[in-house]
Amino acid sequence: MLIRSDSRPLYLQVIDKIKEDIEEGLYEAGERLPSEFQLSKQLGVSRATLREALRMLEDESVVIRRHGVGTFINTKPLFSSGIEELFSVTDMIRRGKKVPGTNFLSSVVEKAEEEDRHRFHNDALEEVLTIERVRTADEEPVVYCLDKIPKELLPDFMSYGEQSLFDQLEKSGTSIAYAMTQIEPIGYHEKISGILQCEPETALLVLKQMHYDASENPVLYSINYFRADKFKFHVLRKRVF
Repeated sequence: MLIRSDSRPLYLQVIDKIKEDIEEGLYEAGERLPSEFQLSKQLGVSRATLREALRMLEDESVVIRRHGVGTFINTKPLFSSGIEELFSVTDMIRRGKKVPGTNFLSSVVEKAEEEDRHRFHNDALEEVLTIERVRTADEEPVVYCLDKIPKELLPDFMSYGEQSLFDQLEKSGTSIAYAMTQIEPIGYHEKISGILQCEPETALLVLKQMHYDASENPVLYSINYFRADKFKFHVLRKRVF
């Protein structure tokens, strides 16, 4: 029963109560909540009040609603990283205390197109190495990676060599200094969501990045699709006076 012990709106008290129950282990990640009728009766509030609380909990990603199925406790992200910090996916997974792995889907050397020469600021670019991989954490697929690199920077690339392209580039004499990143949240992707074994309601975070060396030469273009239920990115913002 919800204790009405303060003057706050009831839906805020419901939010606190559900969060408290999650923290105490009454509800576990992925578990379905009781029906609205049952839960409103347990908490001693109207269904309208409960719906407002669940709506706000969904906005906070505490719960997730599946139309026609029910409301479920959302899975907490396993990996959290500041977007201003540049780590390889391998390092991010290790920081989450998981074992990184790689499922190689393809690697092909292609003739550079005009878009590639423009992207890498190199009118003489002849070949581009395109690598398609799925990165795993404790053997669970969590990131789909599509990478493009001027072939001359990785002349001896082997699909089943080092997992981190950052490490491979460094061993070949190219060190990545920084990256320009564009972030796009998307919903279900017909191809990639299936590869990452996502539920239909699981969103993806797409990071499109151009990586540069210390001389500001573009050396690696990547499009990474992160499972939003596994990864959380944050950024430190400072006021400018």
